[in-house]
Amino acid sequence: MLAVMLMEVYTVGWICALHAELTVAKAMLDEEHDRLPQDLADKNTCLPAGVIGTISAAAVANRMLLTFPSLRLRLMVGIGGGAPGERDIRLGDVVAGIPSGPHRAVLQYDFGKTIRNGELITTGSLNRPPDVLLTAVNILKSEHTLRGNSLSTSVKEMPTRFPLLRKDFSYPGFQQDTLYEAEYDHPGDDASCERCQSAREVRREPRPSPDPVVHYGLIASGNQVMKHGPTRNRIRRDHKVLCFEMEAASLMDEFPCLVIRGISDYSDSHKNKD
Repeated sequence: MLAVMLMEVYTVGWICALHAELTVAKAMLDEEHDRLPQDLADKNTCLPAGVIGTISAAAVANRMLLTFPSLRLRLMVGIGGGAPGERDIRLGDVVAGIPSGPHRAVLQYDFGKTIRNGELITTGSLNRPPDVLLTAVNILKSEHTLRGNSLSTSVKEMPTRFPLLRKDFSYPGFQQDTLYEAEYDHPGDDASCERCQSAREVRREPRPSPDPVVHYGLIASGNQVMKHGPTRNRIRRDHKVLCFEMEAASLMDEFPCLVIRGISDYSDSHKNKD
């Protein structure tokens, strides 16, 4: 049953950049309320169709505050490209952005200067997530260490509650999780990796459990999709980033929030829509 609420009651803001992200977010909710009237200056419940990037995300965040003046906890949740390396990051895993080294949870990797050897020197820093969210992350991290997480259960239950999502939003299985050597480019414009050379796959040990893992660390954000293995590896190596995405950088200064990304590819040319 849909409930009617007042705008002032809402204290948690959740921004999605893509239609698919919004769909899954709604499917995960325990309760859904009736649609509320919005401030005339607020046109969005997610980023406008066909418009993504750092500037758009910041604009949407500012408009959200006009409609919901009591927001205290702010989340940016969606998909991102993994940066596997020392961390065994795999498809379906989750990355929560928290401060790491000199960086405050999100690194804007296309803002700074590149010196002769290709190293990126950042020339500024972004706001960190609010302390109340970082404290909550630490508590959740401890709980996951002791008892594991419930992500796998939630993902399995979603198609049962919403059968129409079964085709496009079910976990395709670990057999579809293939990581290729960073220097090996995807052949042509093929939509799948059927013609990719198996000899160029990176061999990884099976995990003890098929359940997704939650990682905590730095998220790289920019105004372009990362689809180049060597560049991915260089930025990962230099700054210890765990994943790449496109909306969080300018959002952090205007709308300090916790950025959470589900890993849907490996930030290389072998992106798979499955």
